Amino acid sequence: MGASDISNLPHIGEPVRRKEDYRFLTGAGQYTDDITQAAQTYAVFVRSPHAHAAIKGIDTSRAKAMPGVVAVFTGADIDGKMGGLPCGWLITSTDGTPMKEPPHPILAIGKARYVGDQVAMVIADTLEQAKNAAEAVDVDYDVLPAVIDMREASKGPALHDAAPDNHCYKWAIGDKSQVDAAFANAAHVTKIDLTNNRLVPNAMEPRAAIGSYNRATEEYTLYVANQNPHVERLLMTAFVLGLPEHKVRVIAPDVGGGFGSKIFLYAEDVALTWAAKQTNRSIKWTCERSESFLTDAHGRDHISHAEMAMDKDGKFLAMRVHTDANMGAYLSTFASAVPTILYATLLAGQYTCPQIYVEVDAWFTNTAPVDAYRGAGRPEATYLLERLVSRCGWDLGLSQAEIRKRNFINSWPYQTPVALQYDVGDYLGALTKAEDMADVASFEQRKAASAAKGLLRGIGYSSYIEACGIAPSNIAGALGARAGLFECGEVRVHPTGSVTVFTGSHSHGQGHETTFAQVVAARLGIAVEAVDVVHGDTGRVPFGMGTYGSRSISVGGAAIMKALDKIETKAKKIAAHLMEASDADVEFANGEFTVKGTDKKVTFGQVALTAYVPHNYPLDKLEPGLNETAFYDPTNFTFPAGTYICEVEVDPATGKTRVDKFTAVDDFGTIINPMIVEGQVHGGIVQGIGQALLENCVYDKESGQLLTGSFMDYAMPRADDFPEFKIGTICTPCTHNPLGTKGCGEAGAIGSPPAVINAVLDALRPLGVKEFDMPASPGRVWEAIQSAKA
Repeated sequence: MGASDISNLPHIGEPVRRKEDYRFLTGAGQYTDDITQAAQTYAVFVRSPHAHAAIKGIDTSRAKAMPGVVAVFTGADIDGKMGGLPCGWLITSTDGTPMKEPPHPILAIGKARYVGDQVAMVIADTLEQAKNAAEAVDVDYDVLPAVIDMREASKGPALHDAAPDNHCYKWAIGDKSQVDAAFANAAHVTKIDLTNNRLVPNAMEPRAAIGSYNRATEEYTLYVANQNPHVERLLMTAFVLGLPEHKVRVIAPDVGGGFGSKIFLYAEDVALTWAAKQTNRSIKWTCERSESFLTDAHGRDHISHAEMAMDKDGKFLAMRVHTDANMGAYLSTFASAVPTILYATLLAGQYTCPQIYVEVDAWFTNTAPVDAYRGAGRPEATYLLERLVSRCGWDLGLSQAEIRKRNFINSWPYQTPVALQYDVGDYLGALTKAEDMADVASFEQRKAASAAKGLLRGIGYSSYIEACGIAPSNIAGALGARAGLFECGEVRVHPTGSVTVFTGSHSHGQGHETTFAQVVAARLGIAVEAVDVVHGDTGRVPFGMGTYGSRSISVGGAAIMKALDKIETKAKKIAAHLMEASDADVEFANGEFTVKGTDKKVTFGQVALTAYVPHNYPLDKLEPGLNETAFYDPTNFTFPAGTYICEVEVDPATGKTRVDKFTAVDDFGTIINPMIVEGQVHGGIVQGIGQALLENCVYDKESGQLLTGSFMDYAMPRADDFPEFKIGTICTPCTHNPLGTKGCGEAGAIGSPPAVINAVLDALRPLGVKEFDMPASPGRVWEAIQSAKA
């Protein structure tokens, strides 16, 4: 069944209310911290207060003697007994050498490398006892100079022996000689320098984990707030603990938001699992918000220089980019891939730019590790490109719309100069619809009205493209991925005709229990309520790769569709037996099997019952049951795209920026549930505007202390920071997956930051302000205005 067929089925495209919302809204959800094990103990981690320090000694004697303390572990207790945290993607430098991959110990051994680095773990009968004992652990530090700014990393003190200059890798893509030749013959060259500010992910639920061990079966169980439990288990067993995988069960129950920060294998997860056997007790750890700020993998943190070569008419000829990317103190699980494979390959955007050359230098600094955060490389690419494209238009006296229209791709498939091939799209259609919905034609009237109030109004465009559903496995493997990128789906049809779906995808707010149920119900012609979805438990679901990169419906959903294909084939044979016909003559639609050219029919429920209660069914020809499993490995990425248009008002007296209008038009291919999609877009836009105007992670450059370590200092957006969003869609179905879907979870966070900043710059251009970096906080905007006046 193809995408054009699925889109016409009942339930597809309907705004079905989320099945999971009732339990969440009534407090019946079960998160990791809600779980209590028998004889459960509590862990607290002793963390380094210094950004860079040699550990001369750790005295745990006083802590071990305190009431209720079960155990205290340090790096010395684990040294040689387990491996360090692995990085899941190998990047090869331009000189052919592998990236520098220094050890990432579970508990610091010999040295602490950022504020928050875990130095010891205290386990006690109660949380209060564990906290008190943690205060009694005496660590003798020899404080070392810290390097915080990656621009100074090569001259700073070395974090790791393996990287004496703190350089992780130099990576490049594109043909530099052809790009340089194009620039030499260009009529116009536009240049831009920008910073993509570091962000702290702040999911509603902080990270949490419970490790337990069963001596009778020698089995470990880890409950954890995680987005891909199978990958967590694989990395932990194969690379760190050296355990048989079947002896470890990872369960991710309800998870209150992830945004990428819960994809990774963290040291705390490993430490709890290992220590559960050492103590023969279950151990719970729930991260406090202050710990989250310090230790959750941060996002973004790029410094880039970009140039665009154009002909006399503003047609793009070539682009060259250099980016410095901050890795933090260690390589997190997917950190190395974010500023390379997931970033540089998207720098063609929606445009016919014949030549592109991108060079990336990655650096270690005494800061928290940096890894994937909602969009993972795609927001960084879109921000750079869409800021540059708007600047090209302004330099040439063209509008933001016109410079884009002159350079849009308009035929597919389209091979970009940075590896990707787009299968389908309609970029002009999305921009045209966005302009209509945003009422761009009346912008000058609104600008005049703002001016009458002493305010500056600006309009900003952003035409993004995203690569979702990271794939295919063989190509990803050739590019350095150390795991497959397929997904698995198992569909079990019960005798009564109800269905249970087991998926390797994990839901942490996306509504999988509803959208996957819609897909199955539509295909089988049954009620959505008759379909249950099970996920998040390696002991129950087949091996899968989890949820990230907006892959769930296009990869996980496609696997389920392939399983349904198998079920339909077998069901037709059963139906043919019941109707005394050839299965080649049996058709299936809307929950009924019919014989071509006759009025014979049987329902799906009748077939399901017969599969388990066959009576005279010839069991020698077909096994009982109606269960099937399928794996799906994509043949290409999917490529959502769209245009966002933002209007802001800026008060020049204070620098305060207010988003007055925001319009988003996206092409997500086939949409299963428009209500859920709209919610995903809303959430993404909020996060993107948060980065553009408010959020900024800042370390003290001398001490390495996190200056924005709480909500008192790190400005999170609130509801009154936003207008009512106008959301629209167009549809060009993906050509290579059976649902025609493209992924929607990250688009809002990708397309919105440049739209906002382009709007702010458009408002300030009459004052002579050309550039500044995110966030466009009142202080920064006011200073930019004053500098322009001076």
